[in-house]
Amino acid sequence: MEQLAPIAIFLFVLFALLGSGVWVGLALLGVAFVGMELFTPRPAGDAMITTIWTASSSWTLTALPLFIWMGEILYRTRLSEDMFRGLSPWMARLPGGLVHTNIVGCTVFAAVSGSSAATLTTVGKMSIPELRKRDYPEHMVIGTLAGAATLGLMIPPSLTLIVYGVTINESITKLFMAGVFPGLILALMFMSYVAIMSKVSKDFNPTPEPRMTLSEKIANSRFLIPVILLISVVIGSMYFGFATATEAAAFGVLGSMALAAAQGSLSWSTFIESLMGATRTSAMIAFILAGAAFLSLSMGFTGLPRGLADLIASLELSRFELLMVLLVFYIILGCFLDGISSVVLTMAIVEPMIRQAGIDVIWFGIFVVVVIEMAQITPPIGFNLFVLQGMTHHEMNYIAKAAIPMFLIMVLMVFVLIGFPDIATWLPENIRQQPGG
Repeated sequence: MEQLAPIAIFLFVLFALLGSGVWVGLALLGVAFVGMELFTPRPAGDAMITTIWTASSSWTLTALPLFIWMGEILYRTRLSEDMFRGLSPWMARLPGGLVHTNIVGCTVFAAVSGSSAATLTTVGKMSIPELRKRDYPEHMVIGTLAGAATLGLMIPPSLTLIVYGVTINESITKLFMAGVFPGLILALMFMSYVAIMSKVSKDFNPTPEPRMTLSEKIANSRFLIPVILLISVVIGSMYFGFATATEAAAFGVLGSMALAAAQGSLSWSTFIESLMGATRTSAMIAFILAGAAFLSLSMGFTGLPRGLADLIASLELSRFELLMVLLVFYIILGCFLDGISSVVLTMAIVEPMIRQAGIDVIWFGIFVVVVIEMAQITPPIGFNLFVLQGMTHHEMNYIAKAAIPMFLIMVLMVFVLIGFPDIATWLPENIRQQPGG
């Protein structure tokens, strides 16, 4: 019961700051500062400076701005147009037709972006007009795009997995590898849904695509070669142990610049725009991480994380029951916070719980990412919904309703992960890893 006072004060200050419109990073610093002043004798300012410096000078964290910059460069290329031209001949004959280009396009771009919003914008700006032109059902176009774009959070390189790895001090390379199979399985589940709906839905009557010979399909596939090469360099260098996540990110930046230059998309203005975009996003995430590190320190002094972990342990929940509680907790939290904020805000409390329950932290990273993916398409703060609203000019309710089937498929994916944990743990347990990866 002695833990109730610190919990109440922490929550009151946090919600007061967030409700007043203060940046998430500043809100976390404010809560931590109040906690240090009230519950510990240590000087709060001194602790804050030391903690922020330690959190910000992590070598692993250098992968984050590099992967963000790579995504920003590719966002400004003709990559989405080339992907559509390369994929559409192969997708046209599948049940569901070109709607599959949304899912496969997002899966491919997720493997070079790391950002859900960048994946959604890049694929959506090309696929939405093309699919509308061919009379595909609007709710299917929007729903699949909203759901599949969240794969940017799971398929490496994932910014959320980098933040998770830095927060709990785990290998980024292992987390990246853990996301490969679950990401591909989730994409296949989305595609299966599209195939089934194309057969049972009465309003699925798109304009048929002209038939192409095999040689024409192969000729069109040449547009996919640059992005496949880039994926191979980034993911392959980590998988085969040639590079750490940070070094692979540097290769990715160089490769994306070469790709942009080859396409004629790299000008001085696009270079500066990509650099500034990456700087803004990286600074925001680093600020949130610094605030979270200070909050973790402050909470540690109060004994709050350990107290809550002991409380949950005393309830004697089974591993499955604990995961169900955390599933509901993160879905509710995701309605109000973005994914990265959800991870850094909760990990100081959640990490001791899962370690005490004997849950693999690499596997749990993938579990958290799937649940955070749901948060991207749930109102009122579903970020993908806002991006889609700006692109399509539909009402928020319409977009949220179109995304409900994708949300339910992600819930199903959580149970697949729980039932078959090896799909997340097999690859990281069997990779050659560079020191410092």
